[in-house]
Amino acid sequence: MQVSMATSAGRAGRPNEDFAGAVPGAAVLLDGAGIPGTESICSHGVAWYTHRLGGALLGRLSRDDGRDLAAILADAIDETAADHRSTCDLTDPSSPQATVAIVRAHQGRLDHLLLADSFLVLDEAGDGPQVITDEREVASRRLCSAPLEGVATGTPEYDRIRESCVRTMRSRRNQPGGYWIAKDDPRAAEEAVTGSRSLDGLAGLALLSNGASRIVSPYDLTDWPGVLGLLGADGPAEVIRRVRQAEARGPVGADAQVPDDATVVHCTHLPRRH
Repeated sequence: MQVSMATSAGRAGRPNEDFAGAVPGAAVLLDGAGIPGTESICSHGVAWYTHRLGGALLGRLSRDDGRDLAAILADAIDETAADHRSTCDLTDPSSPQATVAIVRAHQGRLDHLLLADSFLVLDEAGDGPQVITDEREVASRRLCSAPLEGVATGTPEYDRIRESCVRTMRSRRNQPGGYWIAKDDPRAAEEAVTGSRSLDGLAGLALLSNGASRIVSPYDLTDWPGVLGLLGADGPAEVIRRVRQAEARGPVGADAQVPDDATVVHCTHLPRRH
């Protein structure tokens, strides 16, 4: 399997909280989340968490034993939590967490796992791309933000309602009926979106963090077939470059007001069978 990748921090002077890596036959992408200024909760930070969790995943995937991806993720979450449970308040909603995307080619099949809002794009030869994501986080954010509609920004009322929305969103994290993300509870892995398909007819695939997926929405610079074409012609860095250009022209919608870390992993020449 041939893998190319690119990543870019959203803002200068802040660490890139995304993580991407690959081992023979498998690749992972993590998009870290947390709140700046919460060092009293976790002294390590979000970038440390994503790199630690990503490394734990790659170590397990390198064994190429075909083990269930959700079980691999559960063990990696548990290991990473153990690495800082004695020094950090992992139960606090603001402690480091991350979306997770995993793909693995094994014995003629492609297995995938998605937890929270990263994207997997399958390049199916002769057909349009198949796009897979875990929609629950976006759906929860949309629901929790509904009370802000029509409220003028910059007003005390807006700030009061927004704080209430944030609390509501946090209360839905890793809860039935809400959304799931890698944090400190390995049981979240059981709730991941998973699947498996034959590698036959699959020309390649791409993983995108939500910062990179802005090229499709909200910026509408291209569609998913266009993303695959761009990756094939110019590689992952070009996708991110175009996102940064759009961000520099000004925000489009609430989800794009602040430049975000952006990462793309492109996999081609997928192995058919060992």
